[in-house]
Amino acid sequence: MERRLVIGLNVALVTLIGGEPHVLCVRRPGGWGLPFGRFDPAEHRTFELALRDFVERQTAVPLGYAEQLYTFGDRGREAPRASLVLGDEADRIVSVGYLGLSPSAAEPNLESAAWRPWYEFFPWEDRRGEKEDALLARLKAWAGADEARRKRLLATFPRSSWDEARALERYELMYEAQLVTEAHRDRDGADGPELFGEAMISDHRRILATAIGRLRGKLRYRPVVFELLPTQFTLGKLQTAVEGILGFEVHKQNFRRALEAQKLVVKTSKTVKGTGGRPAAVYRPAAGQKKAAAGLTLPRLRS
Repeated sequence: MERRLVIGLNVALVTLIGGEPHVLCVRRPGGWGLPFGRFDPAEHRTFELALRDFVERQTAVPLGYAEQLYTFGDRGREAPRASLVLGDEADRIVSVGYLGLSPSAAEPNLESAAWRPWYEFFPWEDRRGEKEDALLARLKAWAGADEARRKRLLATFPRSSWDEARALERYELMYEAQLVTEAHRDRDGADGPELFGEAMISDHRRILATAIGRLRGKLRYRPVVFELLPTQFTLGKLQTAVEGILGFEVHKQNFRRALEAQKLVVKTSKTVKGTGGRPAAVYRPAAGQKKAAAGLTLPRLRS
């Protein structure tokens, strides 16, 4: 049988619900996956146009901001069932991954599609509450006396100076330690539930980890969080959104001082009722800040 190279497109489409990052998922045989479709060079002028077309056709959720992440092409990454969408079982499927952002959680028109919290797939990435003791114990046992493993563990799961953008490296370390599963080939013989977090089909969990790291990293050099917010917001809502994406708390006063110093937001004449009874001022992004090169200063409350 002749093997063909098939180009697929995947998107980690992120929105905020209650200040928490959610990703659009489609339920398929074997579990949750990211929206994906096939690129047709005869029909689609660009990858991004093809991406927007199939996402809106599959889910009726409009795709706003989008950027290319990486190309995923390991052999065996797709289950045979993916051929129902992308090609024949014998085809080699290469996927171009994208990060997409939506300012509102539009209801998908597919019963099989839903917005899922990304921390259900990566619970260890949420540092709010310091809940990773069981995980660290397993990782330390895996590292043992092996110096190379111990160095990698300390670099990716440090005692301090947590690097939020290294989500993919942490996932890869956990995969090597056999604490998470990835492609369907890993789960065919798997015994019991996932140890940490929920598995996804194919290598979609790896694509999502790449998207999480990319979005977190971008916050420091571009205020891309505004792509996920309504046009007007309180500083409390902005801080909650930033903390949800980063997975750690920031220092409230220092965060607000940094916003003022960087002139990223402008106070409007509106107020909303605050939780403490005092009205909260309403802000909007400063002119041009959605595309500004300057990012957010992210003063940690703790490491």
